[in-house]
Amino acid sequence: MHGHSDVVIAGGGPVGAALALALADSGLSVQVLEARTDLARPAWTRTLALSYGSRLILDRLGVWQKLQDVSPIRHIHVSQRDSLGQTVLHAEEEQVPELGYVVDYGELDAVLHAALQDGPVRVVTGARVTGSGSMAGYGWAHVGDDQTLVTARLLAIADGGSGGGRRVLRDYGQHALLAWVRPAELRQDWAFERFTGQGPVALLPQGDGNALVWTGTPERVQELLRLSDAEFLSALHAHFGDRTGGFVQVRERHHFPLQLSDSAETVQPHRVMIGNAAHVLHPVAGQGFNLGLRDAWELAQLASECARDDLGSPAMLARYAKRRAVDVRASMWFTDGLVRLFSRDDPLLRHARGAGLMALQQLPAVRHFVARRMMFGARAW
Repeated sequence: MHGHSDVVIAGGGPVGAALALALADSGLSVQVLEARTDLARPAWTRTLALSYGSRLILDRLGVWQKLQDVSPIRHIHVSQRDSLGQTVLHAEEEQVPELGYVVDYGELDAVLHAALQDGPVRVVTGARVTGSGSMAGYGWAHVGDDQTLVTARLLAIADGGSGGGRRVLRDYGQHALLAWVRPAELRQDWAFERFTGQGPVALLPQGDGNALVWTGTPERVQELLRLSDAEFLSALHAHFGDRTGGFVQVRERHHFPLQLSDSAETVQPHRVMIGNAAHVLHPVAGQGFNLGLRDAWELAQLASECARDDLGSPAMLARYAKRRAVDVRASMWFTDGLVRLFSRDDPLLRHARGAGLMALQQLPAVRHFVARRMMFGARAW
């Protein structure tokens, strides 16, 4: 572990690794501090919903073609339970090959780190960052139980918020239940987002089945976790409806609480927080990881373009904050607004929402706007 580098990245998950890879040819000395001792073991076992814009970033990093377990999304069906009205987005209407993709978190993490192995970036495992801050001209981090001091012109915190420092903007009072399910009638390339009074439920294509994200109250989610497989599949069919002809298999059920949160100090002199360390969104519409990947790409572009003496300066990070502000705020507003609007079980509001979905289906320009925002965020890439 080096005591000083131009750029130190605290956190070697996909967002931190993507930032490191984007900086590999910048001429800057870059060091990644990762708490895991074995990079062959991913920090999380989960699936990721990637937008088409994220695929373009991974293409530019030279890793997209190395991913093997990729399920494309070419159609997105949006509906509301117990109400008329639906909207369908199609890739061909947006003149893109796919709207998005489902990939394995562990595979993406492994591919990014494999790409870093032969380059100039130094990846240090077993390096848990226990504290960080900024001082005159440098960012600093304490590493390990012995509080080893590491400094950098630019310290990027990409640890997913494990180091704390986030503030909760909204507690949704919901948990997300994640699982893999096999439908009776698999519809390849289709993703479904269905809104209910208890929260949204999403089905994403994943191999020969679907990745499931089912939100509900903590009590309801605990009930679902206790059900037998047959009972769970029956409950899911009743909740989701007949669009897939029911469900015949489930595995890998787990859950986590849902909040909207951000960092109180995303940017300090010579220190910046990106990805989930900076902001955590509701999983509706699958925007969270894509937002973090855009953070990493934007930060890498600014760091590569600026003079070394300007790296991490208040002026440089002010430019970063300004360029990210619209995208971050719009993504937070979009996901939060969807949850708050569609999770209220009010009959009048339910009919109004149904009418809105019907209108959206009849307005190609508005549908195009929504699709582009889901694929590329609030800025074009």
